[in-house]
This record gives sequence, C-alpha cells and structure tokens, in this order.
Amino acid sequence: MKKAALPLLIGLIALTGCAHQYVMRLNNGAEVTTASKPKLKEGIYYFKDAKGEQHAVAAARVREIAPASVAAKETTAKPLKSEPPKKRKWYFLWLA
Repeated sequence: MKKAALPLLIGLIALTGCAHQYVMRLNNGAEVTTASKPKLKEGIYYFKDAKGEQHAVAAARVREIAPASVAAKETTAKPLKSEPPKKRKWYFLWLA
C-alpha cells in the first residue's frame, strides 16, 4: 500500500501542474476564459470552456492569448478634469 501511494501522489502533483486557464482578449474588448490552451487550425482558434464544451473563434477576432496567471486586467484611461478658467477681477484688466 505504501509503495503504491508514493507514485500516485507524485502523479497527482504532476498532473495538477498541467491544468492552466487561458484568457483570450478579443478585438472588441471582450475576454474569454478557456479551460484548455486554444489551438489554431486553418485560421480558427479551437478551445474548451469550463464545462468541457468545444468552441471556436476566428483568429482575426483574437488580439491576445495569455495564461490567466499572467494576464493583467486592462485599466481604462481616466478622462482629464478640465477646470473652468479663473475669473479675473476688474482691476487686473490693465495687466492683460
């Protein structure tokens, strides 16, 4: 029993390291999380989702594919706050 437990434990640890999720960023800004690495065949990426269902996305729609651990969330740029022009006093009109 002890002899079988060690190889079984090593095998389970090795297999858990192989399971990675990937993030596909599309041109329209959407993100698709996949359970398997997308494979490119004839201009189409094929991948499985979390339920194990097969899906396909055209390669022209994909902007980036990265592992979920590496993929960073994109932040949108904040708009600049424009301040209204300062009101000038009537007695500073001669300086302008």
